[in-house]
Amino acid sequence: MSGRARLAICAWAATLLASCALLPLVSPATWIVQAAFMLAIQTGVGAATRRVPLARPLTVAAQALVTLLMLTLVFAHAQAFAGIVPGPEAFRHFADLLQQGSDDVSRYAIPAPLHDGIRLMLIGGVLVIGLAVDTLAVTFRSAAPAGLPLLALYSVAAGLSESDYGWLWFLFAAAGYLTLLLAEGRDRLAQWGRVFGGAPRTTSGPESSGPLAPVRTGRRIGAVAMAVALLPLPTISGGLLDTAGTGVGSGTGGGGTISAVNPLVSLRDSLNVDENRQVLSLRASTNDSSDMYLRIVSLDDFDGTTWKPSQRHIEGVPDTFPTPTGLGADIKRSVIQTRISAADWYAQDWLPMPYPPSGVKIDGSWRYEPVGMTVVGDHGQNTRGVTYTVDSLDVQPTAEQLATAPEPSANLRKQYTEVPKSLPAVVADTARKVTAGSTSHYEQAVKLQDYFAVTGGFQYDTQVDVGTGRDAIAKFLKDKQGFCVHFSFAMAAMARTLGIPARVAVGFAPGTPEANGTVSVGLKDAHAWPELYFEGVGWTRFEPTPNRGSVPSYTQATTPGSDVPDPAGSSAATSAAPSAAPSTSASCTAQLQKLEGCTSQAPAIVAGDDSHGPLWYVQVVLVSLGVLLLLTIPFSPLLWRTRMRSVRLGAHGRTEAEAAIHTLAVWEELTDTAWDFGISPDESLTPRKAAARIVRLGQLDPSSAASVHRVADAVEQVLYAPRPQLTAGLVKDVRRVIVGFKDAAGRSTELRALVAPRSTVRVVWALSAWRTSVTTRAAALRPTLRKPSGQQG
Repeated sequence: MSGRARLAICAWAATLLASCALLPLVSPATWIVQAAFMLAIQTGVGAATRRVPLARPLTVAAQALVTLLMLTLVFAHAQAFAGIVPGPEAFRHFADLLQQGSDDVSRYAIPAPLHDGIRLMLIGGVLVIGLAVDTLAVTFRSAAPAGLPLLALYSVAAGLSESDYGWLWFLFAAAGYLTLLLAEGRDRLAQWGRVFGGAPRTTSGPESSGPLAPVRTGRRIGAVAMAVALLPLPTISGGLLDTAGTGVGSGTGGGGTISAVNPLVSLRDSLNVDENRQVLSLRASTNDSSDMYLRIVSLDDFDGTTWKPSQRHIEGVPDTFPTPTGLGADIKRSVIQTRISAADWYAQDWLPMPYPPSGVKIDGSWRYEPVGMTVVGDHGQNTRGVTYTVDSLDVQPTAEQLATAPEPSANLRKQYTEVPKSLPAVVADTARKVTAGSTSHYEQAVKLQDYFAVTGGFQYDTQVDVGTGRDAIAKFLKDKQGFCVHFSFAMAAMARTLGIPARVAVGFAPGTPEANGTVSVGLKDAHAWPELYFEGVGWTRFEPTPNRGSVPSYTQATTPGSDVPDPAGSSAATSAAPSAAPSTSASCTAQLQKLEGCTSQAPAIVAGDDSHGPLWYVQVVLVSLGVLLLLTIPFSPLLWRTRMRSVRLGAHGRTEAEAAIHTLAVWEELTDTAWDFGISPDESLTPRKAAARIVRLGQLDPSSAASVHRVADAVEQVLYAPRPQLTAGLVKDVRRVIVGFKDAAGRSTELRALVAPRSTVRVVWALSAWRTSVTTRAAALRPTLRKPSGQQG
């Protein structure tokens, strides 16, 4: 196998190993097999065109064309000519798939389902990175810079993944890159010949030669470097997606599991939209819809940073839902039937329903999660344009029933009162201070609600930035500014510290009654609120967000002699009057964005919106380009000099003409090295005088000085001798001179020569000369319009 073929295989393997970091992001991970196959075809096309050989740009163009044809065949064959040639329809289909993929990414948790949009993002991204790696490492024979696209791929994947095996993906990516470097090194050493590496080891014959000694040393160094790098490897956490939950896994057959939905991504964008688009229209069998919250999903997994839904088992939707957990027979209740129609742009996997539901009638592929009593779409089913009927219970507990509720079961209490040790102490301290003197969990809950909604001095603000991570709740309690997510998160966390089972619900606050008797639920009605559990009543809604939604009747006027104003007044007043316009409630619409899965300012929410929120694949591209830019620009002079030194010293002429060219290239490298260390070239001097000047100004030791003079003598032989005697060992001489310069120079001079070498100005000169040449040729091609002298018109 030739060295370049081996290098191509290693580039393919390096890209594939780095792509393994993407495996935890989706389920199932079968896409990696398809990506590996298509990447192999891309690599094979490159290998074939290089053997022709084609010019380097044509090689890259051929690989890019084949990649586009493969993607068309796999993802857009129905829209393409002959199933493989892309046209306008195929490109529109690609755009639709990318849009769907961005919606899925913002809506689903990790691991997200492998829908076509996400699959196109993954495979297309891997092929683009693979093309970049193959171009740099194989076509242009520079494996070191090929690590930049590999680093970008790994960094994006590691930044999004929550896997506990990050060290493994790092090991894979590092092993692939080191293999690529060693393959290039082996190829270069092979060009230098057997003398450099010594005689090959043999075991049973000439066919059993082992690798060159430098290659074996490189492997050992690489293995040690990876082992050392893994020891302090930190866990990558935080970032843009950490403030959100996760996504939905589709069920299969009669069972299955559900991961979670990410209902909080882009919440602030949803709250701040200019147009309050209608999401749902509903008609209920009750005349009073002021307390009708539409619940989508509950978040019960609290890690100290955010709230997320737990992984749950799903099953077929039953005809009649079971009685809600904890609801006793003595609690007053009534049955409400609600007919709900979703907008044709509202693509949400979870079904918005009044809580607790007792039954639902809906067409399509839907599944039921019994713990949260939620209904979720299966195999791509969503709410876009659907109409359904929900039977639900209007549970009406009294304050006395809640105050006298017994303790819940030990299992439920343990699950829903757990808080991480990393939770700031100020959360529990504030909870105890606010609820001091309470005689029941119910009284504690009401005091917490009133603290946030009325007495604590909190302000509702969708523009505030409370940060992310473990200290976000503490910062919110200190600054006292935030929106519904902050209020609900903080109250639920504080309730848990008091031993009250708590979770966070996500959905819609009550909408606006219309003149035709329906209720319009708008984009800005998206909301989050805490639910606290009381044995005998079940999960009970509270409303800590000031002037948003409606305060439950069982929490009002519970403190004797209290003169606290009713925070529900303004909300109820605005809900009472019919309106012909969509709801403009300032309700914490944040959720809606996540909930929808469409394209509003937040891509997670509104699929048909015209706003231009950042798409996931755009973020990947921008992050990749950012990493490349940050790493390439500062080190571009270093990379260029390394490449030029490798070219000048790496090629040994086999004919007399080639050897002469090699000698001149070695001399140019020596003079450029001297230039990097501060000795500018003087073209007016002969090689012998230039060598003496370099030795004198560089203060070289005798051994390095002798090497400089040997190279200069070889150059004079090439330039002036009738039959030059070619000199061996010039590369070794130049490398000895480089060491001599480093020994004689100070640390700052050596660093300047490495990072910002002066000789890179040759690139500017070359560009200037090229521009002058192009301008001259263009001027020569212009037709002459001037007539000869004396010619009559």
